[in-house]
Amino acid sequence: MRSDWTALPDAVVDGIADRVGRPFAVVPAPSGNHAEIAARVTGPDAAAFVKAASTGVQSLRYELAATLAAAKVTHTAPVVRWHFETAGWLVMGAELLNGPHPDLSPGAADLDLLTAALKGLQETSALGEPWFTPAARLGWSHPAMDGTVLVHSDLNPTNMIVTADGLRIVDWAWATRAAPWVELALLVQWLIGSGHTAGQAEEWLSQFPVWEATGPDVLDDFAVRNAAKWSAKARQHPDRWVHDLADWTGEWAIFRRDFMFARADGRQRSLLGHHPARRASGSSPAPS
Repeated sequence: MRSDWTALPDAVVDGIADRVGRPFAVVPAPSGNHAEIAARVTGPDAAAFVKAASTGVQSLRYELAATLAAAKVTHTAPVVRWHFETAGWLVMGAELLNGPHPDLSPGAADLDLLTAALKGLQETSALGEPWFTPAARLGWSHPAMDGTVLVHSDLNPTNMIVTADGLRIVDWAWATRAAPWVELALLVQWLIGSGHTAGQAEEWLSQFPVWEATGPDVLDDFAVRNAAKWSAKARQHPDRWVHDLADWTGEWAIFRRDFMFARADGRQRSLLGHHPARRASGSSPAPS
């Protein structure tokens, strides 16, 4: 739940001012839910993307630890410039990244940037602590999901920024240690939400050897379980983004079901990439 900047205690505001200078400008972030305060803060001495939460909000504490750890092993993660605790609040100031969110629609040039970022992540080990397990992150598991790779696990377009140095990835609040194909499986829903059909999404993902090496029964299981999770959430929450994810994961699960039946008579390749283009949702993605 977002709070207004005026909710911050004076000690927190003073701590931020000590690091960026006075006066400073504040531009609240339009989305996200892992901190009570999230904003672009620019002062005469420095600028930072600031997140703050009362110390009872553990998700920000995990995100801080995960971002610090991720930045040590991948250049795609933002650098944490500073963090402090005061007056019952945890505050972090990360590298302020400037640029648009990527266009992930079929044929978009930004997909090449995403390819490069994903290839880098698939070679990045999740060393030490802290990291979610697949079961803790998703609510279910499969032996094939276990692994040692750093998985961001929430690559919706609003968590990626196109910069002069390539695609940068923010909001590591769900960082997970898992098999590398898990990142790709969790990307399917966002590709569908950006205008791909399920078949087009899988065809795009086939460029990655780890995707091709993942058994179809494993992908079937993942798609069905993920769709069931979001379908259940949609029955309980009215938020548009929840219902979008239920639609997109459901579309993939139906595709995997049809793909499973087609495998039996050798028609599976005909299902990939030969569906009419679908229209992307107009709603903004939110962390899942």
